Amino acid sequence: METLWFILVAFMLTAYVVLDGFDLGAGILHLFVARNDGERRAVLRAIGPVWDGNEVWLLAAGGTLYFAFPQLYSSSFSGFYLPLMIVLWLLMLRGVSIELRNHVGNSLWQSFFDSVFAWSSLLLAVFFGAALGNVIRGVPLDSEGYFFEPLWTTFRPNGNTGILDWYTVMAGVVALVALTAQGANYIAAKTEGYVNIRTRAVAWKAGWALLILTAASLIATLSLRPELVSNYRDRKWGVVFPIMVVSALAGMLYYRRKEDDLRAFLSSSGFLIGMLGGAGFALYPKLLPATTEDARSLDIYNCAAGRYGLGVGLIWWSAGIALALGYFVYLFRSFRGKVSIDEEGGY
Repeated sequence: METLWFILVAFMLTAYVVLDGFDLGAGILHLFVARNDGERRAVLRAIGPVWDGNEVWLLAAGGTLYFAFPQLYSSSFSGFYLPLMIVLWLLMLRGVSIELRNHVGNSLWQSFFDSVFAWSSLLLAVFFGAALGNVIRGVPLDSEGYFFEPLWTTFRPNGNTGILDWYTVMAGVVALVALTAQGANYIAAKTEGYVNIRTRAVAWKAGWALLILTAASLIATLSLRPELVSNYRDRKWGVVFPIMVVSALAGMLYYRRKEDDLRAFLSSSGFLIGMLGGAGFALYPKLLPATTEDARSLDIYNCAAGRYGLGVGLIWWSAGIALALGYFVYLFRSFRGKVSIDEEGGY
């Protein structure tokens, strides 16, 4: 039962990264690929019907994590208190900027909220990547399963660590480029004209940058945590995740060269799924490794709720996820196709 809930939480977090990832990527690119008000409204219109629904996956994943692994929720939210507050503010600023941009027909007002949208999206991508880097690197858990880290210390990933060091910053850069590619491929699939041309160019460059950064991050991860390959040695089927990553990178570049926007977007989504799935597979059964003593690590067994509660929760989770998936299928089908710069109304 604990393994099943590990998979379910990983699924929900991956769904959030894939879906809200193209929203964040659109925000990162907003000031670069859209040069005037009409083009920027087209970018916002491309994500307008879905961006707030995509963020629900983050709330749902957090609620599921709290239900299934309460000790992990308690420990990580207290230890990562400062970056979590930063993330919450960035999420709020991003939502406010989307909603308020067109409430006043003033160029200064619109430019201000365009900048807020871009910078909050960029910083969110970096902090989400750094958060994953912290989980892979490990944190200084004490005997009671709690920890505290400042924002940074010596910038080294061992000893007296902080939230940010060279490894977690590298993870943040990888996330930034990956979500930029995801957003560029999505916007290319949803727009026409100059916005489409510019986002295709960005996606092509981001794909090559992502290839280099993925290789560099793999080398850095294995040099820092060589034990992460043990699950791949013991469970041979885990090779599906590296194969997915390599295939998705190749597909992203191939379809980008062929100017097949939809398949390029599906390839970048496959890359995110492969990377997150591979990280979860490598960590299993640990949820939050300890850098102090391995015995202090939080795993699916010492963090899980009672088995009866997990069993009952599975019934309600299944009903809820069926409704959510049905809604998202309807939503994306309803707003399929390209948006036009000339359209009026909405975002």
